[in-house]
Amino acid sequence: MATRERRPAKASAAPVRRLLEPGRIGPMELRNRIVMPAMDQNTCDEGAITDLTIAHYEARAKGGVGLLILETSAVAWPVGATSIHQPALSDDRFLPGLTRLAEVAHAHGARIVVQACHHGKTAGVDPMQDREQLVPSVPLPEDPPDISAITMPELMKMAALTGGKRATHREATADDIAWVIDQFVEAAARVQRAGFDGIEVHAAHGYLISTFLSPRFNRRTDDYGGSDGNRARLLVEIVQGIRARCGSGFAIIVRLDGREYAEGGIEPLLSAEYAAMAEQAGADAIHVTASGVDAMGVGFTNGPLPWQPGQYVGLAAVVKQRVAIPVIAVGRIMPAQAESVLVDGDCDFISMGRQLLADPELPAKLLAGRPDAVRTCINCYVCVAQNFWDGTPICAVNAELGHYDEGTIERADAARTIAVIGGGPGGMEAARVAALRGHRVVLFERSKHLGGTARFSSLTTPMNAELVRYLSTMMADLDVEVRLDSTATVEALRVLAPDAVVVATGARRERPTVPGADLPHVLSGDDLRAMLTGDDPKVMAQLSLVKRIIVSAGRSLGLLSTIDRVRHWSTRWMPIGRDVVVVGGGLVGVELAEFLAERGRRVVVLEEGDKLAVEMAHPRRARALHEARSHGVEFVTGASLRSISHDSVEYVVSDEVRTARASQVIIASGVEPDHALADTLRAESFDVRVVGDAEKVGYIEGAIRSGYVTARQL
Repeated sequence: MATRERRPAKASAAPVRRLLEPGRIGPMELRNRIVMPAMDQNTCDEGAITDLTIAHYEARAKGGVGLLILETSAVAWPVGATSIHQPALSDDRFLPGLTRLAEVAHAHGARIVVQACHHGKTAGVDPMQDREQLVPSVPLPEDPPDISAITMPELMKMAALTGGKRATHREATADDIAWVIDQFVEAAARVQRAGFDGIEVHAAHGYLISTFLSPRFNRRTDDYGGSDGNRARLLVEIVQGIRARCGSGFAIIVRLDGREYAEGGIEPLLSAEYAAMAEQAGADAIHVTASGVDAMGVGFTNGPLPWQPGQYVGLAAVVKQRVAIPVIAVGRIMPAQAESVLVDGDCDFISMGRQLLADPELPAKLLAGRPDAVRTCINCYVCVAQNFWDGTPICAVNAELGHYDEGTIERADAARTIAVIGGGPGGMEAARVAALRGHRVVLFERSKHLGGTARFSSLTTPMNAELVRYLSTMMADLDVEVRLDSTATVEALRVLAPDAVVVATGARRERPTVPGADLPHVLSGDDLRAMLTGDDPKVMAQLSLVKRIIVSAGRSLGLLSTIDRVRHWSTRWMPIGRDVVVVGGGLVGVELAEFLAERGRRVVVLEEGDKLAVEMAHPRRARALHEARSHGVEFVTGASLRSISHDSVEYVVSDEVRTARASQVIIASGVEPDHALADTLRAESFDVRVVGDAEKVGYIEGAIRSGYVTARQL
């Protein structure tokens, strides 16, 4: 029987207080303690700020953020620049765009500073234009990149940035150092003239100043190396020069690595010493981050883009004990944790980077007491992956990021009735946008829950539950009529008489055509989740009597009532055999493999291609494969499934027949778009639009984007 989704109770008061209190950094009074750190958008035109750049920052200023930090900007552009599309600070011709940006930020009540940088050994424009990269010492430490998780198309896009040219390096001379200091000071003065509130000196992430600070990279024996004080001299002289030129009414923030994840690199206590030196030189705040080597592999998710919640909070706390000026913490800090670390005194301000890409209105929603309405970052790294080939970041959950040229969502000229079939991310996003346009929206979901495969995938990837939570909240807020446990038959649609039907029923999953594929112990990923939750009687029938009794008891006791509970209890017991073969090494197969291995299963993953999890953004892919292997998962690429027996799987690699033990086989391949319902409805003369995996397999990012674009056209 169809049911309406209940409207969730709105929060009566903001769950965070300290985070929303005003704060001060030097001369800047901020309306709250939320900072948007510098995140490259690559929308500048040969260094000049564009309308797209301004639209991005204006959305966050309107959303209530306290402080905006303009993405990494090159003080001597194009020399020492990482991209021709990053903001430039090297000439007065860039002032008009910078001035307009400062005015827009201030008009919405935000403060704004620019992150100023010389990229040193990562200055991609230098080899592109046949210049040597500036470094403190040569040769650089040997850090061979791990490209094992990178696909050939990704490598080609990265190589295209420099035209295939290899970087060469030059050890900075005394004249070079004096020039660098002058470029930072001149850039600060130019930024001040543009109306910015201050500057953030980027002394982290392996860029030029950070390599001077690092014992790993700085092996000089002159006044700029050999001791902690000498290694900090470049940073100190830059801060002193800016303060002397710009005066006390101009804020100076210094961004430091709290740790370098590399042998011989910066450690937390050394970082705190550098922070104290920066404070003495005239800095108004310290912004604590981290960096590591191997940006192509798992090292990138050590630093600078963390994979664990609050990964750098402890580093900020060490610096906080050493300085009197404010400390800004960063590193996957969600609002609840932000409140806690602020109250504990571990820092004074919180940077929320990818979270503000996902939801520009986060501060305003918190202030309104609506944390349930926040669209949370799911930590998929789709955004930052674009920067590796100079692309404009996009977001899996925020379809507007990187597409500001499309304009804002506007009300339709006339309200229409829209039927949406499927309550997964694509369907709910289409419903959300259609409702914002003023349409009456009726959403059909054949199960008892919203979320579709995203709800089930939150078993292995918990952050996906946050997306389901947000979209479900939007359905209630926007008065979308949600009909759960309801099949959208032709008859039901004729009664509704919709002006358009959006089909968002997801993909179809086909079993391989090999002997044994229909054996009872062979499951799809959906079968596995249904078995763990006990939701599907057909899947439950494949279990032994004892296992059926245990799962049924768990359901009756409420132990399996939510995905969170299933995840918890699965660490103690699962109706899954000890030796598992996963067929398919894509996104689903890799996530399932790690989940099962964490719970004591011996897992072998068979993948026909030569690369694994290609659907993931490559930083997440590298981390996911690393974590799975650390739990003992064995990945076999170039593997073709040959047959399945009751206790083993036979497969072929390079004409060699191999066997793997298998008390359980999980099929995580064979995912294809499913156009069947759309074709049926078109034959019945309905105006049909198809979104998500029903149209093209694109997982969450593809589903959200297609749902958004389609609904804007209704």
